[in-house]
Amino acid sequence: MSRAIATIAAASVAALLTACQPTAEAESSAQAVSGPHVVAATDIEAGRYIVLVGGCNDCHTPAYARTGGTEPPESEWLKGSTEGHTGPWGTSYGKNLRLTVAGMTEDEWVEKLATGSSLPPMPWPSVKAMSEADKRAVYRYIKALPGDAGQPAPAPLPPGVAPPGPPAV
Repeated sequence: MSRAIATIAAASVAALLTACQPTAEAESSAQAVSGPHVVAATDIEAGRYIVLVGGCNDCHTPAYARTGGTEPPESEWLKGSTEGHTGPWGTSYGKNLRLTVAGMTEDEWVEKLATGSSLPPMPWPSVKAMSEADKRAVYRYIKALPGDAGQPAPAPLPPGVAPPGPPAV
């Protein structure tokens, strides 16, 4: 009887060890994402995290920086801002990223983030250093945001041209 129990126990352990082995699909997926990247339950959660810690809302979401991130609600995030950023380059505005991704494929977005440039304060060196997986996660997060896409942000103003309204604080 103890031999039968030992055989059953050995078979059970073997089955558990086999179940713990990565599948070819999992190994293939892991190889597709090389280098450092955010790991989360979903790409959308990873994208949300990157947007939060990357400070994207500070420029691309009105009132976010001024309120310490308490406003506006997430359904209004990344719609661009009329709050200008003024410096020697003139005045720039955080673009409406929802409209930007609406007009691009995911591959076009990844290419834009890998090669893009624009006026300050956009942190292009940091954006370009992101992994492809993280760039795709941000795209998927933005595409998943609820609500309407909003309106385009104002066009940049050249040096010496005062922005309308009160200056951004």
